[in-house]
Amino acid sequence: MNERGIVCHLGSAAVVTLKKKSMNRQTKLGGTFTLPGTSLNLYRMGYGAMQLAGPGVWGLPANIDEAVAVLRDAVAAGVNHIDTSDFYGPSVTNQLIKQVLHPYPDDLVIVTKVGYRRGSAKSWLPALSRHELIQAVEGNLRNLGLDVLDVVNLRVGGNTGPTEGSIEEPMNVLAELKSRGLIRHLGVSNVTPQQFTEAQKISPIVCVQNFYNLANRHDDEFIDELAKLNMPYVPFFPLGGFTPLQSSVLDSVAASLQAKPMQVAVAWLLQRSPNILLIPGTSSVAHLRENLAAATMELPSGAIEQLDEIVKGSSASVSSRASH
Repeated sequence: MNERGIVCHLGSAAVVTLKKKSMNRQTKLGGTFTLPGTSLNLYRMGYGAMQLAGPGVWGLPANIDEAVAVLRDAVAAGVNHIDTSDFYGPSVTNQLIKQVLHPYPDDLVIVTKVGYRRGSAKSWLPALSRHELIQAVEGNLRNLGLDVLDVVNLRVGGNTGPTEGSIEEPMNVLAELKSRGLIRHLGVSNVTPQQFTEAQKISPIVCVQNFYNLANRHDDEFIDELAKLNMPYVPFFPLGGFTPLQSSVLDSVAASLQAKPMQVAVAWLLQRSPNILLIPGTSSVAHLRENLAAATMELPSGAIEQLDEIVKGSSASVSSRASH
């Protein structure tokens, strides 16, 4: 789908006026966090754009008007951290973001990622060669309408988590593109602690984006170590991704707090550690507003103790699956 195709499908909904001055925030969005070594001050509640594409993260969204409204509402609510990638769609989410939000608000930080590409049958394929990485950065720049990308995450590893091995070669390519002025800051995604350390030796890293949520807590120790470095940890699939979190414990806690289960899952993450930044995705305005409202929730200690039992598997039926 080329840019002209996106514009045609958007129609009048693409005409959006966004004030560049600070808007009246309805929520405090979990407070703020400044990316290390930068002046980028992000609200902890961001937005992940993956679900703006069609089924399987492929093609146009089923409801263009709703997708446009989600982006407009997120920014109007104060969200200043949007996570995206040119392999969503592919190119659909970036073109949609550009058509709806460009020229971008002064404080909006768009974080994108490279390291994968889409193949036939909507497949996800590693794309870590020098040529592929350069193409990916150029594609993100073009489809977002930017001259320089704020933050680019190097996405490595497998479908369900990190894989061991050096990431020096692709990191060197991105560091070169950064030195050429195409990228301001670099992050890493789907990495082990050792790979994070390796990346830091090549170029300053401003964020780590790994699979983590209430039911998938393999990175607990890693998060705590990053917190000591004042390094933000951004969970992808914070609500379970393609297979949303399902737990009788989560449902029970939510009912006791008169909240939705996914709101409780969001609130738990924000309370888990101050260096956690969230990018829950949705293609629904109603769900977006529920997610943002969760940033104002404070879970009582008893609720947190119950939720911590989920990962231990006691009296809970949990389902969550990683993908891209």
